[in-house]
Amino acid sequence: MTHLVHIQKLSSMAACALWALFLAVWLSGCSTPAPPPPPAPNKALPMTPPAPAKPPAPLALPAEPVKPQLTTSNARNAHEYRVDAAKHLYKLNGARIFKGRMPPMLYAVGVLDIEVDKQGQVSRTYWVRAPSHAPEVMQEIEKTVRQAAPYPIPAHMGKVVYSDVWLWHKSGKFQLDTLTEGQD
Repeated sequence: MTHLVHIQKLSSMAACALWALFLAVWLSGCSTPAPPPPPAPNKALPMTPPAPAKPPAPLALPAEPVKPQLTTSNARNAHEYRVDAAKHLYKLNGARIFKGRMPPMLYAVGVLDIEVDKQGQVSRTYWVRAPSHAPEVMQEIEKTVRQAAPYPIPAHMGKVVYSDVWLWHKSGKFQLDTLTEGQD
């Protein structure tokens, strides 16, 4: 009889072991398989370095006026050249030109002589009537004149000295007397 108890204990232990084995096999089917190892580098081909990172986009800076192609003026005197120069300045400063008739009271009025050499470069400026009550306007006009170079080449004159009247509105917009739309 002791053998019978012993056999029952063994069969009960075997059943437990069998259940444990079944449970282990079943649980192993639920796990995710390990990822495959990375491929070995090919020694025949050299490794290419990673592409350099793109530099950050530059900050937008205020742009200078776009300058048109160099033109030639067929003017025979300073008065005729003044029209070509005024059109040139208007083309470069379109957003700054006062549209319509100017009001009766202007912030500043100035008369500036501009000397243009045979390459269309400004060689000197001279205030005939300076708006001395508005030095910031004087500086802005001089800067605008110089940034507009090169001017149309004075083909028939070599160099030219011309005058224009700057009519300055308090908004910072202007008209030149040569191309003015008038004043109220």
